[in-house]
Amino acid sequence: MPFTPQHTDYTKSPYTGLTRESWIEAGTYMMKGLFQNIRSFRDPVVMPRKETKVTYPHSKDAVWEIKAEYFEGLTRSFFIAAPLIRDNPEITVEGYKLRDYYRSHVLRSTTPGDPVSVGTYAELQQFSGDTLRCFQQTVETCALVICLWITEKEIWDTYTKEEQDQIAGFLRGYADGNTVPQNWRLFNMMDMAFLDMHGYPIDEDIMKNHASAILAYSAGDGWYRDGHAFDYYSCWAFNVYAPIWNLWYGYQKMPYVAERFEEISNRLMETYPDMFDRDGFTNMWGRSCIYRNAATSPFDGNLMLKHPTADPGLARRICSGSLMQFLSRDDFLYKGVPTLGFYGQFTPLVQGYSCAESPYWLGKAYLCLALPADHPFWTAVENNGSWDKLKKNEVKQTALNRPALCFTNHEANGETILRTGKVVRRNGDQHAIWNYGKLNYNTKFPWEAAPICADREEKIIAPFVESQQYVLVDTTSREKELANVTFWYGVREGVLYRRQFFNYDIDKECHWIQAMNLADFPVPYGIFRADRMRLFRCTADLTLGAYGFPDNGTEVIRKQNGSGQAVILRGKDHTGKPKQMAMTIFGGFTELEILHSTGSNPDSEHSILPFARVTRTKQYGYEPFYLFSQVITKEDLTDFTEDELFPVREIRYTDPEQCGGYGPVVVALKDGTERTIDFDGIEGGLML
Repeated sequence: MPFTPQHTDYTKSPYTGLTRESWIEAGTYMMKGLFQNIRSFRDPVVMPRKETKVTYPHSKDAVWEIKAEYFEGLTRSFFIAAPLIRDNPEITVEGYKLRDYYRSHVLRSTTPGDPVSVGTYAELQQFSGDTLRCFQQTVETCALVICLWITEKEIWDTYTKEEQDQIAGFLRGYADGNTVPQNWRLFNMMDMAFLDMHGYPIDEDIMKNHASAILAYSAGDGWYRDGHAFDYYSCWAFNVYAPIWNLWYGYQKMPYVAERFEEISNRLMETYPDMFDRDGFTNMWGRSCIYRNAATSPFDGNLMLKHPTADPGLARRICSGSLMQFLSRDDFLYKGVPTLGFYGQFTPLVQGYSCAESPYWLGKAYLCLALPADHPFWTAVENNGSWDKLKKNEVKQTALNRPALCFTNHEANGETILRTGKVVRRNGDQHAIWNYGKLNYNTKFPWEAAPICADREEKIIAPFVESQQYVLVDTTSREKELANVTFWYGVREGVLYRRQFFNYDIDKECHWIQAMNLADFPVPYGIFRADRMRLFRCTADLTLGAYGFPDNGTEVIRKQNGSGQAVILRGKDHTGKPKQMAMTIFGGFTELEILHSTGSNPDSEHSILPFARVTRTKQYGYEPFYLFSQVITKEDLTDFTEDELFPVREIRYTDPEQCGGYGPVVVALKDGTERTIDFDGIEGGLML
């Protein structure tokens, strides 16, 4: 059953009704689902797993994977349990007193030889035979120390000195041990800070090494670069752990670094709220989407700083909105446990480093309950930030060049659309391209995987179409090419410029790689595209998909206006909420079609994917270079107007052939807006 809060206050929380009591109820709801699957007090937090091929443990004999799973289940669920225990030390769920259960299992997890021991660092090194290897347990020690900090009086202080020393010795192995050179360094820092805070000596050189490296990952605009990609790890890792590290260690012992961490967190707060939509929804983007509303945890981290700048009323509104984005759905849980998906089970987004308990990382969102009841986060009246200030049909566009993120808030439909750059994925890594390389990410239309279409009673993948992606197909070899690299130029006169390369390979010069020059700008209900082909080899088919549309009974409407073609889908999502989407093509494309798919949409079992197509047959023909299209959406079934479907008044070219082979192209809209598309000069400004 979906979660329904019993305590609401629409005076204090006019948008969500949720209060601190509501959040405690939500945490208890999550704990009930978890403990329904634990048969006895001595059993570890091992949950039923609906997916068994991608996630670990990969076999019943994978002892060390099983131990890692024990630790993930314990520590990540502790994120939710810890603030509940601090709020009410006697809280009992499904017959288990949470304080007693977690107190016992934390100690047992660090006890060599115990059936639920998760392995000391030395044991894991000996098992692997690799002195440089990193282990999943390092990740989980960070969650453990945060939760022991939250429950210091209720759990940590109740251990004997001998028991505390045992836990500290266990932590020290991971604190000083090898780690992954990205956000993982913070796990080691948090372990060391916890030890230092409790009087245990640490190697300060290791701390300084990690802290200086983390600071060096700062990219600007409040974001950190975590490898090639920018994603929510910058937020739910760097901008949560760094503020807590400041409290434990940094403010006192590394004040310069602590001050910088605080500045970065505050800089993030300047724009981060606008990455969520009018309902507070989190976008499905980047890896580890199974962590869902953990994306709201940077607000909690910021509000723990000495000098936070987050708006507490807006922060609570977003945190509560994103919480209900997931807990209000009937497909969110599988046997009481968050699915390995975004809403229901959705294997296409799942990574092999996850297990059934991994989704409890979303428990970071519950760190807000570690803030006292009289904190402004709980006492301020909710507000909706930018959404309260937008005029009718206004779009607010935020472009951050350093992390290569452009997000738009659309007053007309309340959606937020994210466009990204500086994307480098391995050639052929379709999964990573879905996570990072799509043209748009929409809070109300989560990304669709490759469509799977029925053909002669068998399911086959439709190989030449992807949602919010161009797909290039050599018409001779039928080889499919996906854009695995996205360069970023930035916004100029309201237009975002990027370039995508198909099957990018570092061993090839770029002029031997097919590419698209991308130019797009927001319109009230979506994004208008004016992309230019940069092909060196023909013949080729090129397709462009819209968002995947949840198909729970959908009306399909086709319209034409001059040379413009539109397909409109009207229906509802899994929860019964009305949805509407239209894809329009204006020039360059020759066909507009739809695909019916099963099992490729994270919201619904069945979906429909509109897509446009064009074929280039001449190797060096002077044919149209530009492809004009738009995708617009609504959260209701009121008709799109003719001008919304076909907003173009005229397109003015520089070349007399009106192909756009050279010179600026002006897109004049019926509302009087004009956008000049000019790729001249972007070559020297592309960033990766």
